[in-house]
Parts: sequence; structure tokens; C-alpha cells
Amino acid sequence: MTEPLLLPAPHPKQRQPPPGTRAWGCGLAAAVLVLLLLLLAASDPLRLRAWRLFGAPPEPIELTLLAGATEKGAVCLDGTPPGYHLQRGSGDGASKWLVHLEGGGWCSTVKDCSNRKMSALGSSNFMKPILFAGAGILGSDQQLNPDFYNWNKVYVRYCDGASFSGDTEGRAQDGSILHFRGLHIYEAVIDELMRKGLANATQALLTGCSAGGLATILHCDDFSARFPREVSVKCLADAGFFLDVKDISGVRSFWSVYDGVVHLQNIREVLPKECLANKEPTECFFPAELIKSIRTPMFILNSGYDSWQIQNVLVPVSSSPDKSWLSCKNNIRNCNSTQIQVLDGFRNSMVNNLKVVEDKGDWGMFIDSCFTHCQTLYGISWNSPISPRLGNNTIAEAVGDWYSRRRQEVKQIDCEYPCNPTCSSLLPT
Repeated sequence: MTEPLLLPAPHPKQRQPPPGTRAWGCGLAAAVLVLLLLLLAASDPLRLRAWRLFGAPPEPIELTLLAGATEKGAVCLDGTPPGYHLQRGSGDGASKWLVHLEGGGWCSTVKDCSNRKMSALGSSNFMKPILFAGAGILGSDQQLNPDFYNWNKVYVRYCDGASFSGDTEGRAQDGSILHFRGLHIYEAVIDELMRKGLANATQALLTGCSAGGLATILHCDDFSARFPREVSVKCLADAGFFLDVKDISGVRSFWSVYDGVVHLQNIREVLPKECLANKEPTECFFPAELIKSIRTPMFILNSGYDSWQIQNVLVPVSSSPDKSWLSCKNNIRNCNSTQIQVLDGFRNSMVNNLKVVEDKGDWGMFIDSCFTHCQTLYGISWNSPISPRLGNNTIAEAVGDWYSRRRQEVKQIDCEYPCNPTCSSLLPT
């Protein structure tokens, strides 16, 4: 997952152009808008060039390393201290906090984890400052992020490979220690943030994307329990609703991945006891089981045609797809009618697993049909002219209505692909 770095939308000029230049001006404006939207979906180097064209970027937010990490047993895979980026709130947001747990897949074998510790997903030695400006729910533009723009925002870096949930040690291929301490990282970081003002929050929201979305589901009730009852505490899981389904070859290959993570990194402490009493720990690591026991209000944001899950759960490399499947899984527009039926089956499995949410009155849902993954961190999908919409609401509007209770219920499930005209090819995949 790339670090959030997106352009804010330009403000249109208020004065009217001379009559003779209107058509030319409209064409130029349209061209600039297309250019901006392309840059929004581009790589970080292109975005940085865009900043130079349209204005200097804000100051990057430095990494704060966790104090006393080694003594607390809260370290990354390689033993370095974990870190987070903190941007203080202002105005009426000074007492409100948004804590985001970074995503980035998992490591389920010693080899995978050994390789991972040589990157920012396993070592703080490789972590760099980041920018929040324009980055969806982390953005500071009131027009683009009206409900959370001035909150205290924390971006917690992910360096354990098990959704902030492991609690053991192992040996890397070179004989060095692999520290599987994700649970300790989560607890120690939240404890430190509590001392920095989170304990005095009047409102709080725990969020996460992908593996961080799963971490949000796993830790939601613990996060909520840290506050007095009168504090409004909720959770938002973005693209974290991973399914236990067979791939196209008929094998539960993703189960094997989760099974490796659960046993290698000793993930039991964060799993619901009522689930463990009746099921295997690996099954209890899947969101379909986790959400049955969560008491804290939660918003589930996911695509029914989640691009990462289609590429890695439904059609992984191990399923030996032929060329037509390779083309399809990389771009849903290349899928034939038979393949679309398979993808529809995946989407229907997700919808069925989410039926339990319908009975949770204070929960919310936004399940669109766009071929995308992680939609809160990008302005283009969070709240822009080409954002996905359900019931004429963008994701930002739906989440804001749910969190602030502006609507009695915010539970929307899209129709099957390709029914939604607001799904764009520029959305992040």
C-alpha cells in the first residue's frame, strides 16, 4: 500500500470570463481537471511533480518512534522500535482523535518474514516522513473532508506482518531473531497516545486499511474500552473484510495464508473467546466470525469486487490461471461473462457474510461494486467528482452521516457489476 499523498482539488475562480473566451475556458478547465485526476491516480513521483506545478506541498509529518519499545517488548520484525505520525488537531477538532492503522499484507512463513524485515513493513529503519494533505480521511481540507479535517490524526506504521496481533518470537533464515510483537506494538502505541492527549478525547475513531482494516476489527472493542462511556468511540474498517473462499482451482489457498500467520505469530489473544471455544483459531481470524462478537459501533467499507482479494484470494498465482484470467484479474473490464459470474459469486459471499451487520443498529456499511481496494486514504475515492456513490452519497458523506448520526441508518450495498456508473478506472487498485 502506498503512503497517502494526494492533491487537494483546485478552487475555481469566482469571476466570469469574457463571453468570447467561455468555450475555450471550459475546454481548458476540463483538460486541467482530467490532468489532475490522472495525477491523483499516479505514482508518488508524478504527484510530487504536480505539487511543483500547482503549489508547494505542506511540510511532511515526521516519524515518532515509540519510547522504550525494547523494554515493552513492542518492536518491529527486526527489533527496531515501531513508529507513528501525529498531526495535531485544531479548533473544535482539538479534542477529537482519528487513529489509523497502516496496512500492507501479512507474512506467514519464516522466509516471508525474513524478507519483510528488510523493508518499512518490518523495520522502522526504512520508514520515511509522510504527507496527510489531500489524503482522503486524513486530509485537512474542510471541503474535501468536512467531518474529520481538523481532528488529531495518527498514522500508525505497520511492521509486524500480522495485523498488529502477534505475540512470540522466531528465527530468521540468517539465525537472527524475528520479533512477532504486533499485539505489543498496538498496545504500547495506544498507551503512548493516551498520554499525549488521546485519553482526553471527546470523540475517537479507529480506522485501518487492508491488513490495517482487519487490525481495526480485531482491536475495536479494546480501543473503545479505554474511554469513558460518554465518549463517542467508533471504528471504520476499510477493505479489511477478507473472505474465506475457494480460489478458482477449488482450493482454500487464502486459508493456508491465514493459518500460517496465526500459528507462526501466535495469534490467539486478540481472537474472540466464544469463537475459539467452538472453532479453529484460523477461522476466528476471518472478519465474518470476528464481527459476530464486536460490541462497538463499526462501519464496514469494502468493494464487493475487492481488487486485492480477486487478485490474491480468488485468483492467486497458485491457482495457475490461464492468460484470460490473468487479464481479467488485473482489470475487471477484461473479464468475459463466465468470469464475471465467478466474481459475482465472490461478491455474493461477501454480502451473505455481512448479513449479521443488518441486525446491528448502530453499525454502518458501504459495499460498492467498484474494482478497487482501500478507499478512505485517497481523495479520489473518498470525496471527489468521480468518487463511488451509493444513494447519491460519496464514501465521505456516508461515513460522516453514520459517525455523526445525521441519518438513522447508513447501510448500503451496491448492485452487481457493472451496474454503478460512478465506478471509475482511475480508482486505486
